[in-house]
Amino acid sequence: MTVIGKSILTELVDKYKVISPTSPEGFDGDGYVLTVREDRTLNYLEHRNMISKEVIFTPPNYVAHLTAKSRFGRMGLSFLNSVKVHSGFVGRLALELVNLNNERAPITVRHGDPLIHIEFISRDGEPSPYRGNYMFQYMNEKESETYVKILSTHFNALFTEEELKKMKKNRVKEG
Repeated sequence: MTVIGKSILTELVDKYKVISPTSPEGFDGDGYVLTVREDRTLNYLEHRNMISKEVIFTPPNYVAHLTAKSRFGRMGLSFLNSVKVHSGFVGRLALELVNLNNERAPITVRHGDPLIHIEFISRDGEPSPYRGNYMFQYMNEKESETYVKILSTHFNALFTEEELKKMKKNRVKEG
């Protein structure tokens, strides 16, 4: 297993839209820095799910790992959820955060703030793509249709169009 670098990640973005939208500033050499889709202030000990601005697609021959930016960690913001994005997953990420600030002060995360690093790691063995309840979560109809097309065109041995349309229909739509 190998962490992929910027050159391969940009190829994956161009070919499969593994991160959408992207900006040149978001690439950090070993991955990409995700942002959130809306401003949110967390009070001391408050737990919130914040939704990534970016849609993530982890191709079936990769997994992705997340780590929080140290800027927010130094303020006392803790990133709670697992650090893995399953192979084959498509959707916006629900980032589980809690404010553990020593001064008990609120912490605000603003739309566009660099919050979470995502790194893609190649995986060995037969693909076993994600098929759970959160496929296509927090995506609109147009975005979902785009990824159904990508998956049914490039990964049709792993996903049937019928299966993808069912997952799209049953997706979590609000965050």
